[in-house]
Amino acid sequence: MATALIYAHAAGPDPRHTGAPGDTTCADADCHVGTPLNGGGGSVVVNFQNGLTYIPGERQTFTIVITDPKARVYGFQMTARLESDPVNGQAGDFTAGFQQLVICDNSTYKKPSGCPAKYPVEFIEHSEPFASNTIYVSWTAPSSDVGNVHIYVAANAANGNTTETGDHIYTADYVLNPVAPCTDVTPSISAVQSAGGFNSTAGLASGTWLEIYGSDLTCTSGRQWSGGDFNGSNAPTSLNNVQVTVDGIPAYVDYVSSTQVNVQAPDDPNTGAGIQIVLTNAAGSSNALNMDKNSIAPALLAPSSFNTQGHQWVVALHEDQTFVGKADLIGGLPFTPAKPGETITIYGIGFGPVDPATPAGVITPLQNSLQNAATFRFGHTAATLSYAGLAPGYVGLYQFNIVVPNVSSGDMPLNVDVGGASLNQPLYITVSQ
Repeated sequence: MATALIYAHAAGPDPRHTGAPGDTTCADADCHVGTPLNGGGGSVVVNFQNGLTYIPGERQTFTIVITDPKARVYGFQMTARLESDPVNGQAGDFTAGFQQLVICDNSTYKKPSGCPAKYPVEFIEHSEPFASNTIYVSWTAPSSDVGNVHIYVAANAANGNTTETGDHIYTADYVLNPVAPCTDVTPSISAVQSAGGFNSTAGLASGTWLEIYGSDLTCTSGRQWSGGDFNGSNAPTSLNNVQVTVDGIPAYVDYVSSTQVNVQAPDDPNTGAGIQIVLTNAAGSSNALNMDKNSIAPALLAPSSFNTQGHQWVVALHEDQTFVGKADLIGGLPFTPAKPGETITIYGIGFGPVDPATPAGVITPLQNSLQNAATFRFGHTAATLSYAGLAPGYVGLYQFNIVVPNVSSGDMPLNVDVGGASLNQPLYITVSQ
């Protein structure tokens, strides 16, 4: 469906190539040829933020995942139709996101006021090919209960040979049922801690991650942010009407449920005791809980599942993305010890500012350097760091690429100093000569 052709139609296909009633697809002689529709050995799947339901008037994010054994670039077109009028009944509104545009049935771009009354059906599609097989689409449901809504999607898994041959077209359709919105009640928070998968006692600092526990935090059963919640590279400060402030400044909301909310703390130069954490939903604001705030609150990824065989093990990865550790450390996961001279990767939070600066709540755009000097020691032997900074492509996640020093084989403490202070996190790692 789109690149040459995704290159001949780099801005996406003409309207009505989704496979919906009244539509065709791009698996035809005028578009992509050589492989039958849905015959390329892959698929297109849509994951729905609210399951197969919609709440009238509420925006949600659809996640399109295209799989194909030979694809190099990807394109798509999607439409939403009323079950009562599957050919011409537009259901809700699409909002164009990154590398996307919305066109109307008459091949014009959708205006802020919507598509013309004579051509009401909307089609959201790529404006240029995607390198990633995962695409996020923002859709706002109809303002009232209009019955079932059908979502139709067609995807092109293109081989990038700049011809119409060899590309694979896949289609899928889904039915969303209307449900009544849930109703928030006034929330109550009982505890706040730093992210438990790292070190729940690390404390509060600008840019670190917090877990907030309580009751009635939201009526939503559980939702994590997705690409459609971002404004460009900026993370959301509200998710399903849940907001959190730290010292009166909005935090970045990553996950919400009735009993737990996860946020990234905002940038704020203030430190000391009595920093207030407050959560607000559609019904009102919670009680305030106080935390002590430091300039940094460093912690390394070491979840409770890695607490076994008498030690808390750090999560460390080889270059092939398998885990560092004894082969029998955790059943079902691939572990091998680290080798002296190899480079392994460890992740953390709360290590403080970097150069060039990346603010809290922003996807890290490029490599950078940690301002606070960090030292990793295997036992008493210091390691060389080939990278220490925020991980590009992530929000608030630090990456350390560590050259394993020449130490004896065995299990040993991993000791970390940052900014002149030792990390309060007893961790172990395994090395084999």
